[in-house]
Amino acid sequence: MSLKPRHTALLDEVRNRGTVTVEALAEQFGVTLQTVRRDVQQLAEAGLLTRFHGGVRMPTSTTENIAYRQRQALQSDGKARIARAVAARIPDGCSLILNIGTTTEAVARELMHHKGLRVITNNLNVAAILSDNPHCEVIIAGGVVRPKDRGIIGEATVDFIRLFKVDIGLIGISGIEEDGTLRDYDYREVKVARAIIEQSRQVWVAADHSKFGRPAMVHQARMDEIDMLYTDAEPPAAFAPLLADAGVECVVAP
Repeated sequence: MSLKPRHTALLDEVRNRGTVTVEALAEQFGVTLQTVRRDVQQLAEAGLLTRFHGGVRMPTSTTENIAYRQRQALQSDGKARIARAVAARIPDGCSLILNIGTTTEAVARELMHHKGLRVITNNLNVAAILSDNPHCEVIIAGGVVRPKDRGIIGEATVDFIRLFKVDIGLIGISGIEEDGTLRDYDYREVKVARAIIEQSRQVWVAADHSKFGRPAMVHQARMDEIDMLYTDAEPPAAFAPLLADAGVECVVAP
């Protein structure tokens, strides 16, 4: 589905409050109960909300991410702003690794006018985007292609990534827990991300604000293993000391 501004605001409200009644949402947004019920129905059918009697909550699975097409639509404006902020800090003539994720794909689109880049990726979507930049060399990691999002994973991918040492490793994540742990859903994807972290001189994370406090099953990294965090809104207050203690520069995309 294509998210309307009210849909995005409604999702943010539910995310911030955990659970909320339909009546409270109608009052919050100054619309009728019928309008809210219609919005909730559409968002629930898209897998972005879970309905229960009298209200809604965010999907809470720690074992499975929402579908790729839904992730493309979710927070699309914020991801575009993050992508522009990341691209502005990437210099011409550097080497980098871009991994799986809709935010890293947005970054790839913002690199179309960069020159002298050497990009290694395990994301076929990123490779397809950047192959249209004649001033960018794209190197695709080998491995097993995951059909749902065209990500490349597996032991062969890990071994391939370990052949390189790059200036910047840019990774996406599914959630940052309240203790600062970065988490994801697929342990095979996480193993590739771990290799990227180990083979990068600087590690950058791109994560929209919905990732803060979101649970996921597999440990990917500690906060002190990354150098920069790009997001689209100020992180919740509880994360400020975690970022400061870890020495992470947090860039909020304008």
